Amino acid sequence: MARVVPIDSPSTRAVPSPPRRLVAAAPYLLLLSLAVRVAVTYLMPNGSNFIDLHVYVDGAAAIDRGELYLFTYHPATPPLPLQFTYPPFAALLFYPLHWLPFPVVGLGWQVGVAAALYGGVSLTLLLLGRYDARMAMLWTAVGVWIEPARHLFELGQIGALLMVMVLAAVYSNRWWLSGVLVGLAAGVKLTPAVSGLYFLGARRWRVVVSSAAVFLVTVTVSVVVLRDQGVYYFTDLLGRADRVGQVGLSTNQSLRGVVALVTGRDDGYGPLLIGLVALTVALAALAWRAVDADDRLGRILVVMTLGLLLSPVSWTHHWIWLLPLIMWLFYGSLRERTRVLGWVWLVLAFAGTPWIVQALRESGEIEKVTWYVALAGAAYVLGALVTLGYLASLSRRSR
Repeated sequence: MARVVPIDSPSTRAVPSPPRRLVAAAPYLLLLSLAVRVAVTYLMPNGSNFIDLHVYVDGAAAIDRGELYLFTYHPATPPLPLQFTYPPFAALLFYPLHWLPFPVVGLGWQVGVAAALYGGVSLTLLLLGRYDARMAMLWTAVGVWIEPARHLFELGQIGALLMVMVLAAVYSNRWWLSGVLVGLAAGVKLTPAVSGLYFLGARRWRVVVSSAAVFLVTVTVSVVVLRDQGVYYFTDLLGRADRVGQVGLSTNQSLRGVVALVTGRDDGYGPLLIGLVALTVALAALAWRAVDADDRLGRILVVMTLGLLLSPVSWTHHWIWLLPLIMWLFYGSLRERTRVLGWVWLVLAFAGTPWIVQALRESGEIEKVTWYVALAGAAYVLGALVTLGYLASLSRRSR
């Protein structure tokens, strides 16, 4: 397993840390942060609409009517009613939730998101070799308020839990446990499957094989239990980005989303997008080489960043991976060269300009996508490309 290094040991003493008084106050800051989060959720107008959680719960309940993938949640925000878009195995897991009062589910989900954020921060610190409970509390208190996390709370999303599963798989040296975690995460939502590239690159072959086997088990169980509804997903719906939402929204922080935002239309995988994909893959490959082979966190972050960019749809809450990325930029193996990027990402993550641009477009205050609107609306994608490019530039120097 990754070695845990005390925060004040000689090997980490040179790593800049928050002021000791701030670290000492971390438990109180975390309680305050979570208390304010709950207050925003339940006391502010439209503080939380839980629309994605409604889709999970109500969509899974539609299994009984044989309408899992016909279900639409109409009281959603424009521009479209929301549909259940996850694999059928996720619906099986969500199904029991409809037996509970929704306010209970909503409160439990908020607690679960907070716990997952703390778990993700703790695993990040463990992978960095500098775990400390108070540091984990402090970073969680901060992480609650970055824009991707805000939307996990407001929408009732599952992204933080999936991130924890992948990080735990990377941290563990038990191949079967890593395989189960990745396979189950991919069974719930396909996007964590991209983490398989990390295990391929790390030559952890048993994890690759076992995760694929576990994923196939989730597919088999879904088809056996749900029959036509399960078959329909894997034969008709798989890969349909249009069903997830409008690709050209600025809240879709993928290469395809940004191209659609700037050009005003989604042409699918045309020459421009294919060229950007090729460039991004090349940058990611070089960035992988720049990160030390024993830096598990750095390498999984390169892979997950690549996955976010290449996915047809990467909503801003999918970018919860910014939290461990920022921590790695501050404390990771290349920290002397990446700390400034960490500060830039921290500002971008708090500001959440893609969401602001989308809100202003929907209100009619922005009618035309000018160059500065496009710049703000593509902030995560541009930041990720700059980050991969900068790491790629270090690959030659680090060899």
